[in-house]
Amino acid sequence: MPLLSRKKKSESTKLPTHTEQARSGEEPPKSAFKGHEQSAVLKLIAEAGKKHAEDAVVNLFTTIAQYAYGMRASDIHLEPWEKGSKVRLRIDGILHDNFELPMDIHIQLIARLKILTRMRTDEHHAPQDGRFKFSAGEESVDVRASVIPTTLGEKAVLRLLSSQSHKLTLEQLGLAEEDLARVERAIKKPWGMILATGPTGSGKTTTIYAILEILNRREVNISTIEDPVEFEIEGVNQSQVDRVAKLTFATGLRSLLRQDPDVLMVGEIRDQETAKIAVNAAMTGHTLLSTLHTNDAATTIPRLIDMGVETFLVASTLNVAIAQRLARRVCPDCKGSKKLSKTEAEKILYPVALARLFGKNASITVAEAKGCAKCNDTGYRGRVGLYEILENTETIQKLVINRASSSEIKEAAIKEGMTTIEDDAARKITAQETTLDEFIRVMQE
Repeated sequence: MPLLSRKKKSESTKLPTHTEQARSGEEPPKSAFKGHEQSAVLKLIAEAGKKHAEDAVVNLFTTIAQYAYGMRASDIHLEPWEKGSKVRLRIDGILHDNFELPMDIHIQLIARLKILTRMRTDEHHAPQDGRFKFSAGEESVDVRASVIPTTLGEKAVLRLLSSQSHKLTLEQLGLAEEDLARVERAIKKPWGMILATGPTGSGKTTTIYAILEILNRREVNISTIEDPVEFEIEGVNQSQVDRVAKLTFATGLRSLLRQDPDVLMVGEIRDQETAKIAVNAAMTGHTLLSTLHTNDAATTIPRLIDMGVETFLVASTLNVAIAQRLARRVCPDCKGSKKLSKTEAEKILYPVALARLFGKNASITVAEAKGCAKCNDTGYRGRVGLYEILENTETIQKLVINRASSSEIKEAAIKEGMTTIEDDAARKITAQETTLDEFIRVMQE
């Protein structure tokens, strides 16, 4: 999905106002979308099935996009099945079945998507991707689309990227006061690496974008190499990986070092070459931001060493590692509460989580997800981050140089005040921001 090459060819569609705030949990403003209820989509599906006219399919495609956007969906899935097709929406990280379509309508919707994104309409056996934009009031929404052939037909996934979702502050993302202070200390350092870690879909890119917004000043030159560019940030020089042109994270980062940068962002450290160039950039006076796939913050260090980075270089260049997960935020309009005893919790929680959640208490009050119209009867609206911030102190540096294990590094960091993801989750459960069920889903799957 090369943004730079497709930008001029993208189409713009006018859709109603809606501010995506899935991660902040704030209720979006009322919009013109209100009239497009689920029944309206069902009616248009029926009409498109009868008329088989191009305008009916165009209307249905637009209305499905409107419905998904109004529901705060991050992704729209158009999936072929044996007997027709399904439209599924990912809302707050969970996929929901929403509509069923006749197969001929599915094929026409895929064709409409290909036209909007300038994909080849005559190609049905190779993966394709593209993007288009639409305006929603004062904001712009970027749709990143992927089409892939399956045994039952072509499947499409549309990622909805609101211009507002990358403008959330670190406080809005859910960082506690002491964790925020650790990140801010790392940001203020004139050079070094800031890494966000976690599995796919844990909000790493959103965290990195929030930090970029803080660093984005006119006297600072910020350059990025991403795959793909998810949001455009004014004043930041953003480049996108292009394998056809042999522009990879490693080659792009090497080129950016010749662009007189102050701050560099590489979308992900995936291999030894990228890791070594990133560490070299941080060592030579640049602030480098990136993401890494690790389970917790302490594992970031042995992961870099496994990639061939010398221990003394990791110890001297890493400023902070931010491990994170995303939990659904309980809906404030229908939230209930209940008493939970330690005896009941013993049946569903592992001992460490149990101790962190209850401490010396025999019972605690936790939130209960009920369900209402505002949260689509799920009991949840928006998401909140669960964080673990590992600051590279002198103690941690000595352990790194001595090739200590991740468990030893984690233990030392906890002694110095690091809050683990489990601790942060326990704090947010007792504050009734999220539920125990969400903690189990996110951390104990």
